[in-house]
Amino acid sequence: MSGARRGGAGPVGRSTVRGTDPGAGDSTSTAADDTTTTGEEAGGEADEGGRRAGRGIDRRRRRRRVLRWSATVLSLVILGGAGAGYLYYEHLNANIRSDRLNLGDAKDRAAETRTNEAGQKALNILLIGSDARDTAENQKLGGARDTFNGTPLADVQMLLHVSADRSNMSVVSMPRDTLLPIPRCTDPDTGEVYRALTREITNSSLGRGGPGCTVATWEKLTDIHIDHFMMIDFAGVVSMADAIGGVPVCVDANVYSHTGTGKGSGLKLAEGTHDIKGKQALQWLRTRYGFEDDTDLARAKAQHMYMNSMVRQLRSEAKLTNPNGLRRLAEAATRAITVDDGLNTIKKMYDLATELQKVPTERITMTTMPNRYDTVQTGRVVPTGDAAKLFRLVREDIALDGKDAAKATASPSPTITDAAAADAEIAVQVHNGTYTDALGAARGRATAVTELLVGKGFTDAKADTSPADSEKTTVIRYPSADLQADALRVAKVLGIPTGQVKQSTEVSGVTLFVGADWRSGTAYKAPVQDDRTPTSAETMNAADTSQCMHVDPDYTW
Repeated sequence: MSGARRGGAGPVGRSTVRGTDPGAGDSTSTAADDTTTTGEEAGGEADEGGRRAGRGIDRRRRRRRVLRWSATVLSLVILGGAGAGYLYYEHLNANIRSDRLNLGDAKDRAAETRTNEAGQKALNILLIGSDARDTAENQKLGGARDTFNGTPLADVQMLLHVSADRSNMSVVSMPRDTLLPIPRCTDPDTGEVYRALTREITNSSLGRGGPGCTVATWEKLTDIHIDHFMMIDFAGVVSMADAIGGVPVCVDANVYSHTGTGKGSGLKLAEGTHDIKGKQALQWLRTRYGFEDDTDLARAKAQHMYMNSMVRQLRSEAKLTNPNGLRRLAEAATRAITVDDGLNTIKKMYDLATELQKVPTERITMTTMPNRYDTVQTGRVVPTGDAAKLFRLVREDIALDGKDAAKATASPSPTITDAAAADAEIAVQVHNGTYTDALGAARGRATAVTELLVGKGFTDAKADTSPADSEKTTVIRYPSADLQADALRVAKVLGIPTGQVKQSTEVSGVTLFVGADWRSGTAYKAPVQDDRTPTSAETMNAADTSQCMHVDPDYTW
């Protein structure tokens, strides 16, 4: 972990292990299943100075408001939240462990999220559940003795997206058995470089330098800039669940997650609704064998139900609004989680929680990355075309609950820090990216579009006739902020939406890639986008009180 970390070594015990060969099978899977949960808190501190008696009531009212607010914030994410905790400020700060946000190369990173017309900016937070067995407590909870102190796995991965206007929140889970390209990552402590892999199980990314490699993997896949991460291990789940006081969950039959060969989380519940906490909460979040079809997809659904239930419970009940309960919760939260360096103080967490708290429960949508089973590796899944669509909706800040029709059709206006040069002074390189497997490349498109630009006054436009990567959609890329205005000027003249203007270190200047959506003609017609959330994402609303996990009949008792 990085030198900026507070409170000693991080919770992830990892050995230096170089990347395995692509498609190497499940060398990283574990017999145990899964983890994730959390929260935070806020407290108040009395002012010093004159007129104490006259201001005492106001201070108590403020404190009660802060405490009620804190309980609400805790419900928004399973890993983390925040609070001021003024009486314990320095103590809590010392508890916090932090690490580098992104360990990937610059070329694999997503561009910074742009602000909308109102100057607001969306937030993207990656929630990570680690299966690290690096302590006696984690070993006892996680089982699998042969994996003690081994390379940790990111067995829970959820991207939490908070809209720029704070009106809605989307959570996208990725099954741990997903096969993905994992980018090159560099361990910030040792300098160890882990080479890029083309087909590897996603949860192995955590063991390639730390959580920053998991962040890098998500950014490379989704092209979504991630602002923060929060990570928790087995012991952290138990301590947080105990501090919260229990979360109600439902099963439609008696369930016992256990097999004759020792697999399963050990969860044993009777039919109906139960308040679970501590080890039982961990078992629920890790259960794979016993729910629905006994897959990682069913486990993700159970995790969504747990999160949604915690949202409803903490927003409707007041049992965590007492100072002692919140202090215990703050203590547990700051000891349980590891965050990126941008969240390494209570103040920073408090500021983040202030934003999260604005989202109403009924506008929180849980989803799972659309996927299909891989045709080569049994039991593994890969993203589908619907996954790419889901990631686009998140990138463009379109609510997944379908309630943002008014803004869904408009790309957010970029913040421009520099004025564009005169058209004749803007150098533009044009590539033909119209190639498709079905149609091949449209001949002469780079030259034709270059001539179009020259005719519109961009006399420094030049065609590059060398082979270019296939581009499904026409895109303009620029390498640095000082060329953003020039790139946007080119887009405006050609009628290309601003959402198709992207910063990229893979180009040296303003570069137009004519895509497969512009194979002919001189007038670009932006493709009509379907902004409905794919049904394969299996959306779940946090306000839905009817949720109950279906039990596999083979695991009843």
